[in-house]
Formats: sequence, C-alpha cells, structure tokens
Amino acid sequence: MPNTALEPYLFFNGRSDEAIAFYRTALKAEVVMRMTYKESPEKSQMPLPPGWEEKVMHANIKIGSANMLLSDGCGGDQKFEGFSLALTFNDDAEAKRAYDALVDGGQADMPLTKTFFATSFGMLRDRFGVNWMLMVPAAR
Repeated sequence: MPNTALEPYLFFNGRSDEAIAFYRTALKAEVVMRMTYKESPEKSQMPLPPGWEEKVMHANIKIGSANMLLSDGCGGDQKFEGFSLALTFNDDAEAKRAYDALVDGGQADMPLTKTFFATSFGMLRDRFGVNWMLMVPAAR
C-alpha cells in the first residue's frame, strides 16, 4: 500500500493541551495543527461535557518524522493499556534525555540499559499513563 502511514491517535480526556506542552518539551514535538471543539466548522454530533468548547477536538504533533494525533475525546475515562509507543534514537545521550523527560511524573518500568539488541533500551509510563519504549539499536 503506497503512501500509507500508521499513526497513533490518543485521547487525553481533557488533558490534551497539557500533553501537547509536555511532549513539546520532553520529545521536542512540533505542533502541526490544533483545533478546539468551538473552532470546528461543524457542530459535534456527540454531546460534550459542559465547558469543553475550548478543549482539543483534534491535534497533530510531529515527533521526529512521525505524527501523533490526539484529542480530548468527549469525556469518560481513557486508559492507555495493551500497547506501547516505541521511539528509536540514533544517539544514547538523546535517548537518555528523552527517557528522563518522559519519566518525570510517571513511572520507570525498565531503566535505560544496554541489551543484546540495543546500546540503550528502556520502558516507562509517562504522567498521562502512556507506555513508551525507547531504544538506540545496536550496530548490525
């Protein structure tokens, strides 16, 4: 399938702006676009919680060469379970910087360490509950 991309779409239950700011700092993410419910050209077909007009209906941030899409959703609990987002770096120092930034306010599941397949590999859950795996592949 030419020109096909798999892009994660995460729902932050009212915390999208906080997540965008966090990932801009932690991962040097670039905001490609951000639209609130109020800015939408069409009225939402789903009922919104009171005060959500200023919440993020849709946003796109770029992390390296990958897009991550996000939204506040329409209320209700959102859990990030059963998957991890994997980040591959070319440099151990940059992987460590990103790991330390992402784990701030979160939980380290596996500290960055050398493995048989990577010069650095680590796993964590960030402050929003998103699971991450960071690695610098070993030279082949």
